Amino acid sequence: MRLTLLLAAILIAGAGVFAQTQFLAARGSSASATSAVQHAAAARLDAPAIPLSPMAQLGREIFFDPRLSESGRMSCASCHDPGNAYAPANSLATQLGGTKLRQQGIRATPTLTYLERTPRFMLRLDTAFDPDEARPAKASRIAAIANANTRATDPLNALQGQPVVPEGGMDWDGRAVVLADQAEGPLLDPREMANKDRQKLLAKLAGAPYANELVAVFGPAVFKSPATGLADAYLALARFQMEDRSFHPYNSKFDFYLAGRVQLTAEEMHGLILFDDPHKGNCAACHLDKPNKNRLAPVFTDYEFEALALPRNRQLTANRNAHFFDEGLCGPLRKDPGRDSDCGLFKTPTLRNVAIRHVFFHNGEVHSLEDAVRFYVERETRPQRWYPRRADGTLAIYDDLPAMHRANVDVKDAPFDRRRGEQPALNEQEIKDVVLFLKTLTDNYRPTSQPTGQAASAAGPTASTR
Repeated sequence: MRLTLLLAAILIAGAGVFAQTQFLAARGSSASATSAVQHAAAARLDAPAIPLSPMAQLGREIFFDPRLSESGRMSCASCHDPGNAYAPANSLATQLGGTKLRQQGIRATPTLTYLERTPRFMLRLDTAFDPDEARPAKASRIAAIANANTRATDPLNALQGQPVVPEGGMDWDGRAVVLADQAEGPLLDPREMANKDRQKLLAKLAGAPYANELVAVFGPAVFKSPATGLADAYLALARFQMEDRSFHPYNSKFDFYLAGRVQLTAEEMHGLILFDDPHKGNCAACHLDKPNKNRLAPVFTDYEFEALALPRNRQLTANRNAHFFDEGLCGPLRKDPGRDSDCGLFKTPTLRNVAIRHVFFHNGEVHSLEDAVRFYVERETRPQRWYPRRADGTLAIYDDLPAMHRANVDVKDAPFDRRRGEQPALNEQEIKDVVLFLKTLTDNYRPTSQPTGQAASAAGPTASTR
């Protein structure tokens, strides 16, 4: 038995070394390109801390201030816990807020980490049609664009008649165009911090212990009107998130791997290969995992939107109404009109720190990372595991979307391109390996030792041509 286990361990270790070699060779990585990626990653890891500007320090005061909520007990940090990668530390599908902290939200709280490079929300030309982009075309996007009925008066689309996709913005639906717009949503939402109006929120800021700092940073007119005063406060919050490195430290095991300072285990490396394989996990089609052409670290999102058709979360109060549907880009929280082809689409989040989340996807229906990966590969092949049955025994597939918008669900890109009864793109061991790789994306990794010689040269993916 011991001999068998020893031989198995040797085979796994050997496979890992071979996989890492093949991983680099398959991308045609030159020594110079690999070295450039390593140097860039090492520079991020070794960069000294930079003191926060006065505006960012002010933003930090605002971020942790529970007085800015109607209950007086909820701050930004209540849901965006700095000890849990600025995401909830509990396992609630959605957080509780309101005047008495008893009202349930309608969406899971996303992390605030790694938002610093998020583009402003826009409809832009699709990269699948751009010969200068190295990214493979998404089959679902091409089909959606071909079938999209973009109205001539569509206020969101300045590129009439062109193949466009929504990209960027904050929140699950991108409704906050830039980071400085994001804070007003939860501050005024009756299910969250529940301020009744902007004037009352401004009054709370004027009475805060840091009111003098607001005047010092923004000038004596800061409290004259909500239009200017709140915009200034939101800008300070955004500066805090941009400047404080805890929001984007780039110091996970994967970052040490990019710097050539650690090796991935055989299982982690196998998980990465499955993550990239367009016929297996195909995760990298949306969760980009290569440094870009400027050698910036991957954020593991393309900032675009997808319709994944999560099962309806019947624990959400809003879903007690059978006619209520959260359709992301089409509302209910987004108020501007969009295209029918965008209904049911939610923004692709970063996968950094995903392993320490307790709930997954926009409606918090999934409660383990293994199940999140499993859903991707079983939604089409084993839908009976995910969707309820109707009274007549048929499956209520895509039950959290109205029938008219179920055609927007991605069934063309792997792993969604398989049919019911076929084998999922990943088996159970492969799911475990993908999860092990995803765990390398957790911040604040501490290596036990640093490799030298050949081990240090076997760093991770080289820069893409994007």
